[in-house]
Amino acid sequence: MTRLPPLTLALALAATALPAAAQDAPAPVTPASVVAGAPASDWRAIDPADLLVMTLAPDAAGQPRVVTIQLIPPPFSQGWVGNIRTLAKAHWWDGTSVYRVVDNWVTQWGDGEDDAAKAKRLPAGLREVPESEYTADAPSTVTASGIALYYQANAGAQSPSLFNGRIVFRGQKSWDYAAYAAGFPYSGSMDPHRSLAWPIHCYASVGVARDLSPNTGSGAELYTVIGHAPRQLDRNIAVVGRVIEGIEHLSALPRGKGEAGVYSDPTLRVPIVSVRLGDELPAADQPKFEYLDTDSASFARYLEVSANRNDPFYRVPAGGIDICNAKVPIRRVKP
Repeated sequence: MTRLPPLTLALALAATALPAAAQDAPAPVTPASVVAGAPASDWRAIDPADLLVMTLAPDAAGQPRVVTIQLIPPPFSQGWVGNIRTLAKAHWWDGTSVYRVVDNWVTQWGDGEDDAAKAKRLPAGLREVPESEYTADAPSTVTASGIALYYQANAGAQSPSLFNGRIVFRGQKSWDYAAYAAGFPYSGSMDPHRSLAWPIHCYASVGVARDLSPNTGSGAELYTVIGHAPRQLDRNIAVVGRVIEGIEHLSALPRGKGEAGVYSDPTLRVPIVSVRLGDELPAADQPKFEYLDTDSASFARYLEVSANRNDPFYRVPAGGIDICNAKVPIRRVKP
């Protein structure tokens, strides 16, 4: 039998040991692994009454298309949210369409008729919401002044950071900040003696289309963001929710070639079969979703890992993350 020299034997043994060592090494922590490991107590159920289920006509291959939208909770945009509930209960969107798609901007749906004489009649009971309701009192004890002082005293602090037990992001101005309320991202500021807050436009946010100011829209014409977060719309248009499932049925549509991205070819419009509040559906069909509690330790860890990726793909941690890129994990609950 051939005898291997000692060094050759050592190298051979090391080579056979490497796979075992690699198998023993702990898997890198990723945002997905944090979410997968979050305990059940860190998840919060979304009430079906706070969901809109929009059924579109099947696609060209005959496949169903359903878009699920979560309505934003108080204190934000409740005048428009109330109108949307009224419109849904009246089945107002049935027979309307998706009629406008602008690349890297929005997809819009509703009646889409500019001629008031031809427009679909709105149901009774809709409010005219004033522009003042684009903002609300800050929903927590996290105030702009405290966050500003924190970031001024800690110039190198990461954004996001944990401040008084809440996750906060550095704002663009010295008295601005961003945070989460009931799973939704928002921004806040001092104005000048009142702590104001407002929901922000991120990918898949749903907003109320409107005419020129002071018109704020009724909620009958809605859009969702299908591109980079258009934060310049914040406080100029009402954010009323977000698409939590089925965004691909709106983001992958052909872009409109008419004025402002409206489909000049009416055959491209996507018919809306129905829009229902989740609790209007039969019990067996009611959608069930949960979101990761944005006040939980699991969510804080998820953001920390997202801002400081260090795994086989990411080799240079960013040291921070934008609030619109820090998507709140949402999962469908199996019946």
